[in-house]
Amino acid sequence: MDGKANKPVLERLSHLVGTKNKLGKAIKGYSKYREANQIATHFSEYLLPVIASSCALKAQSYSIRHSVYCEELKLEATRPNRQESDEFDAYSIPCLIRHVSSDTIAGTVRMVRPTLESELLPIEKYCMHAITNDALLPTNFERSSICEISRLAIPAHFRRRSMDHFSGAEVGKLNPSTFSQTELRCFPFIAVGLYLTATALIIQEGIEHVYVMVEPRLAKNMRLVGIKFKQIGPVIDYHGKRAAHHVDLKALKYGLSGGFAVMRDDIVAKLAQEY
Repeated sequence: MDGKANKPVLERLSHLVGTKNKLGKAIKGYSKYREANQIATHFSEYLLPVIASSCALKAQSYSIRHSVYCEELKLEATRPNRQESDEFDAYSIPCLIRHVSSDTIAGTVRMVRPTLESELLPIEKYCMHAITNDALLPTNFERSSICEISRLAIPAHFRRRSMDHFSGAEVGKLNPSTFSQTELRCFPFIAVGLYLTATALIIQEGIEHVYVMVEPRLAKNMRLVGIKFKQIGPVIDYHGKRAAHHVDLKALKYGLSGGFAVMRDDIVAKLAQEY
């Protein structure tokens, strides 16, 4: 194994949304703007929400997941077809963020939506022991009222804000010379955009209970946005230090702060136009 593979898993996982808590710093940094809705204005100028409603878009989602989870982080075995997919994808909706100028996918996350009693959430199959809040066990609720957000993956070149880190071999069609400083500042918000795209679907469907298995740092960053992840169990070692969290529908509808509510509403409007 090379040195990269030997890094602690938590350290490697932190690269999913940027190193050294860049997302948290970026969120706090936006408070310097006089108008909160500039967050949404800048984001929507360069990045657009997409629902993977076709086989081609789903394949792009699975390809990004393979690149991040299998090749970069080595958390899953590589696949001959370079598509990272599992049993839960049969009843999941992939959400994507598209980079407008390059027409490339800048990140993906999925909403696992069971409808049958036999269909489990990933957290139910692998991490039920990590939920110690008995009142919020997924099994307490109807299948149609629960979902899980999982498999967040952002390609490496969209997690880097410094122009010096871009190279032609890494970014493919991307031309770093065309990126403005404002555009670069939007890249740390791709993870937020992915969660808000999934949130738009959850609100539309009226799903009351949302589960995520995330590292505490990402949960903290989402709280800065206003998505109130409630920790419902201890931190465990599952692909790094992670904990089970729950978010209810009311919190998703009304909890977002300032410009992030504007950003969500803009995402909802764009999805309505497209789909």
